[in-house]
Amino acid sequence: MSSVSQTAPARKGVGFGARLTLSTVAVASVVALAIGPAGGAVASLAGQARLHAPNFALLGDLSPAIRIHLATALAALVLGGVLMAVRKGRTFHRVAGWLWVGLVAVTAGATLFITSLNHGAWSWLHLFTAWTLIILPLGVMAAKRRAVAAHRARMMGLFYGGFAINLLIAFLPGRTLWTTFFG
Repeated sequence: MSSVSQTAPARKGVGFGARLTLSTVAVASVVALAIGPAGGAVASLAGQARLHAPNFALLGDLSPAIRIHLATALAALVLGGVLMAVRKGRTFHRVAGWLWVGLVAVTAGATLFITSLNHGAWSWLHLFTAWTLIILPLGVMAAKRRAVAAHRARMMGLFYGGFAINLLIAFLPGRTLWTTFFG
């Protein structure tokens, strides 16, 4: 791994702990708003969880938008993990990075057609879509301008915020992935 891509940038202002706390509170607030009055039912389903062999037949019943979203999100999650591990700035990183950007754009775009959670309307979770569609081009522009620290921060924020956190949201009790593995 190159020393440039692995060296932490000097930061001024708010520290990592404060940013992490603020991000966690913001995400928890959005999730709480999205769950809303169904919180009791979600807690009840969590109490009834039992791990079993995945019921992949449930995924076949999903709308095309949700299947596209799920497939591209999982591919972007895997490819993003690979990109985090490999040496930066090389041809593989650039080519795979463009593929990752495409996967993320399709993943976010597909969510614009997923409205089943809120009876045909967008939910609070669509704030993550807006965030992704704003930050993704900013991360690409930072790479084009060779602003490595800005590129790293934006893309890592998308990877961890956009995928790790949303993966947890996807496994909330009552949602399709929860039911596939635990319901």
